[in-house]
Amino acid sequence: MLKYDTLKSIALAGMIAFALTTQGHKAEAADLETLTVAGGCFWCVEADFEKVKGVKGAVSGFAGGTVQNPTYKQVTAGGTGHYEAVQITYDPSVVDQRTLLDLFFRSVDPTDAGGQFCDRGESYRTAIFVDGPAAEKTAKAAKAKAEADLGQRVVTPVLPAGEFYPADAYHQDYYKGRQLVITRFGPKRQASAYKAYREACGRDARVKELWGSAAPFTGS
Repeated sequence: MLKYDTLKSIALAGMIAFALTTQGHKAEAADLETLTVAGGCFWCVEADFEKVKGVKGAVSGFAGGTVQNPTYKQVTAGGTGHYEAVQITYDPSVVDQRTLLDLFFRSVDPTDAGGQFCDRGESYRTAIFVDGPAAEKTAKAAKAKAEADLGQRVVTPVLPAGEFYPADAYHQDYYKGRQLVITRFGPKRQASAYKAYREACGRDARVKELWGSAAPFTGS
């Protein structure tokens, strides 16, 4: 009986520990928040923000349009109203939304209404998607600060958040992928293709030109 009681106590303790751990994970997940932004090529935005302390992940996708479950081909062809966007999941106890927005503005060319860098067209424009008055106020304050720091008009709109549609698996974490792809630079692993594309597109060069030492991600 003693042996049985001992085993029963151990099992009960294990169940309690498991329950507490599970509750802790659920509480942690519940405390995470999201921010959706469009900054041109979503590979680059994803690569930039996954390096930020407090960011738990970033997903490439589409937002702002009217077509449900759009494909990459549909969005880049135009006419869907969607932007290439990234949904950033972060821990607000480590990094707040305003900090992320300040980083965002300084990682793009917010004066360009026609696209970003070498990527032109409506799907490559910049935008911030907000959910509610508080988030809108924060975004507009970050936009005003960016405009004041640049001394130029910032055209990035602050838009109501709608449905976010993740892109297909091929586009997720492209900047660190190992799949072999054919590019204009020849066959390359995705990570190498990404670096070649980013440099050729002039993203970092333009951001440095605009923001100087305030540019947080050049060389990502």
